[in-house]
Amino acid sequence: SQCGPAARRAGVLLADCADRSALDALARDAHVVLSTAGPFALYGSELVAACVAHATHYVDITGETPWVHGLIAAHHERARKDGTRIIPFCGFDSVPSDLGAWLVQTAMRQRHGQDCVSIKASYSMRGGVNGGTLASALNMLGSEQARAFAQPFLLNPPGQRPREVAAHRDPLAASFDRDFNAWLAPFFMGPINTRVVRRSAALLDYGPEFHYQEYLRVGAGLPGALAASAMSAGMLASQFAMHLAPVRMLAQRLAPGPGSGPSEASMNAGSFRCELVGHGSDGALVRARIADRGDPGNRATTKMVCEAALCLALQPEMLPAQPGVVTPASGLGEVLVARLRAAGMTLEVDP
Repeated sequence: SQCGPAARRAGVLLADCADRSALDALARDAHVVLSTAGPFALYGSELVAACVAHATHYVDITGETPWVHGLIAAHHERARKDGTRIIPFCGFDSVPSDLGAWLVQTAMRQRHGQDCVSIKASYSMRGGVNGGTLASALNMLGSEQARAFAQPFLLNPPGQRPREVAAHRDPLAASFDRDFNAWLAPFFMGPINTRVVRRSAALLDYGPEFHYQEYLRVGAGLPGALAASAMSAGMLASQFAMHLAPVRMLAQRLAPGPGSGPSEASMNAGSFRCELVGHGSDGALVRARIADRGDPGNRATTKMVCEAALCLALQPEMLPAQPGVVTPASGLGEVLVARLRAAGMTLEVDP
């Protein structure tokens, strides 16, 4: 009702996530499907299969990389041949990282005629946590997906993984970075975002030496060093604890359920800022930033996934030639960048 007369006239379809015939009817009648129903490993597989079967484009806000690994194996080739775009990770997981790295890489090629050998990102953010996000994380840690989650090149196409993966593993310790002039800690979303950026790098050919990593920006000086070290230790301890079944069961009982989240005031007060630095082989440097006001997991994610769906619905002829189970950067590219800028999000590369 608040969205106006067109929304009031919109039809409502009910389709149980386990009812394939109902999902087929839904996908057959749609041009684009936007899904926010997680944990996606529990509720999303049949919906994606229906979209692939009926050549219906699809976007979602999952951060469940092992689940998407399965989608790639099951559906990428058929979707690619049919021209269907299946694009997970269209929320805060992992649009800022993926588009940010793409912007830096594009600028490096245009300005310096070379690929980035490395791109790194540092995040600053304020916001709450959704019950659905917690449910997805707990489901992933409590299943066979947990081991796959740790693989740095989980989402890369077969045969497009470096032999030496040690330099690409997720950081564990605090460190001081001169490019950001700040102490950095491991970023809890890094094991998701880095895999997405590496898939984009493989699909779009960022070059054989490309390296991507990201961090949480903490601060400068001794206070920053102490805080970053404490955060790093806390993340290690929590990761270990969450692999224990009794701890996960307790967390599931205490955590807010799916559908719950921060208050309106908290969501309005949130924000995020992602700063990126790209290095070329000869020392060339490119800096970029992506930022927005509003809670990252609610306000910003809503903006990102809706604009991603509108790219597919309204501007299909302008999209990159990358169908299949792809990423925001490889499947939507400059079209999504332009839409997000028009929607008020900052996406900029330093001159």
